[in-house]
Amino acid sequence: MKKTISILVLGVLPAFAMVVGLLPQVAFSDSGKQAALESIIVYKSPTCGCCSKWVRHLQDNGFKVDAIDRNDMSSVKSQAGVPRRLASCHTASIGGYVIEGHVPAADIKRLLQERPAVAGLTVPGMPMGSPGMEGPRQDKYNVLTFDKAGNSTVFSRY
Repeated sequence: MKKTISILVLGVLPAFAMVVGLLPQVAFSDSGKQAALESIIVYKSPTCGCCSKWVRHLQDNGFKVDAIDRNDMSSVKSQAGVPRRLASCHTASIGGYVIEGHVPAADIKRLLQERPAVAGLTVPGMPMGSPGMEGPRQDKYNVLTFDKAGNSTVFSRY
């Protein structure tokens, strides 16, 4: 009986707390890898135009996007494990990976196909010419992988 009550309390209370808004609703876990290959959750500022353009870039490349406006992006990044030096403006979750910033859709698809042992991909900052940051010039930039320790390596060069 005690075991049943413990499972009930541990399973129901956190779900109830999340529903009523007591716990943050940010999904950065390793679960749902199969179902998440087409769907991506994007956390973004409600006032950021480049974030909305990046969402359209993903949609134009076949992703189903659930865009969630948040005013507390630094806490989203912290919860997702994004090192400050690798941060950008929006943070996403797909297939157990974190996607930070203006990562091209093709690189996300490659990540999901290859499934390397990393926490995710990032394009630090907001380089001109990256998806969502189209403009009069094309800056050179790198898409980086990063791990939970904050180590990074080049995944793609543009």
